[in-house]
Amino acid sequence: MFASPANAQAIGGDLASSLGGFVPIILIFAIMYFLMIRPQQKKMKDHRSMVEALRKGDQIVTQGGVIGKVVKVKEDGEVEVEIATDVKVRVLKHTIAQVLNKTEPS
Repeated sequence: MFASPANAQAIGGDLASSLGGFVPIILIFAIMYFLMIRPQQKKMKDHRSMVEALRKGDQIVTQGGVIGKVVKVKEDGEVEVEIATDVKVRVLKHTIAQVLNKTEPS
């Protein structure tokens, strides 16, 4: 009916043992941040700066694998790309995967 002093002490626990349970969770979050979240943010920042630096004459590759030359950069998030002689398509800026050849600034 009554709890023995040893049993009562084990139930209460102390602050150090309860904080010790959170250490693995904090370590897992830190590892996930440095291995996954931070590199992804850097990659997104690099892509954003690449897209902002696009100008007429750059040769690009879209995410669909289409290679073309930038004819006109529009302000509303679009780029006009020439994929063959007299064949121009409008492409959204964020779908550009890579810039192959940059033109020299004039």
